[in-house]
Amino acid sequence: MKIEFAPRDVPLDRRLQTAVVLQWVYSFLGLAPTCIFLFLYLLFTRFWLVSVLYSIWWFYDYDTPSKGGRRMPYLCGCRMWDYMRDYFPVKLVKTADLDPRNNYILGFHPHGVLVAGAFSNFCTYSTGFRHLFPGLRSYLLMLPLWFRAPFFRDYIMSAGLIPSDKASASYLLQRKGGGNAIVIAVGGAPEALDAHPGTYNVLLADKKGFIKLAMEHGAHLVPIFSFGENEVFDQVGNQRGTWLRAIQERLQAVMGISLPLFHARGIFQYSFGLMPYRKPINTVVGRPIRVEKNEKPTVEQLDALHQRYMDELSNLFDKHKTNYGVDKDTYLNFV
Repeated sequence: MKIEFAPRDVPLDRRLQTAVVLQWVYSFLGLAPTCIFLFLYLLFTRFWLVSVLYSIWWFYDYDTPSKGGRRMPYLCGCRMWDYMRDYFPVKLVKTADLDPRNNYILGFHPHGVLVAGAFSNFCTYSTGFRHLFPGLRSYLLMLPLWFRAPFFRDYIMSAGLIPSDKASASYLLQRKGGGNAIVIAVGGAPEALDAHPGTYNVLLADKKGFIKLAMEHGAHLVPIFSFGENEVFDQVGNQRGTWLRAIQERLQAVMGISLPLFHARGIFQYSFGLMPYRKPINTVVGRPIRVEKNEKPTVEQLDALHQRYMDELSNLFDKHKTNYGVDKDTYLNFV
């Protein structure tokens, strides 16, 4: 295989972009295990008191992730996230106003491999969410597993991440006065296994939990489609029915996380590695679907709202697809 190396005279801005994205990829793939190892390692050194004191703090602070977390605005607005935005680049596209007097559930599609678009748009201030939707506070949901890792839990909470369980979402949606927007990558970990370039499979046909949650709290639904999300990584062929897919699905069922075998480019060369490709991600926020509060919806009411949500997502995709390089004859495939 011929390796294509990066030129030596790369501008400083591009080097900084690569450095920031490298730390972001590491945060997703390796920071949690590193934090767990550090926590245990310190217990057997002269710095054991650090882990002991943290354990006391952890006990006291245990419920914070499920009660809105602990966002640090100065970290979300840090200049380094501008470099991550420009690496791809990532753009947030507004199609309608969202009244800050309401609470919202923003359905993010597709999940992609590492939800780069969701993180850039809703965990950092780099793409202008606060200015496009004044009065709204966004919270991205993440697997509860990651909030059990010492030190790492504090890092992800600082970016506005909260656990993807009903209790955590409900805590924000039942707040009076509105202004809360929880962002759910509806397809979740299983959809990451379908994140192949050029594919538009959306794991949504049987996903109704977030619809019921919206009805129970009267939170308006907003479909989002992130064009380019599946383009920033390649993935080893794992079509449904293959032995690899069977193993991945089994591991996902046991551990709660999926393990897509992805690859893209490297740091100093463009031929292989785990750095994402520099391909644009355009995240289009659709118009809100008004939802009336109904604490005990019937199956028929649930199905009707679910179908309306899928229709709105399809319309959003069809209306904007040609603007972002998708063929006019391509349609979403609901799985």
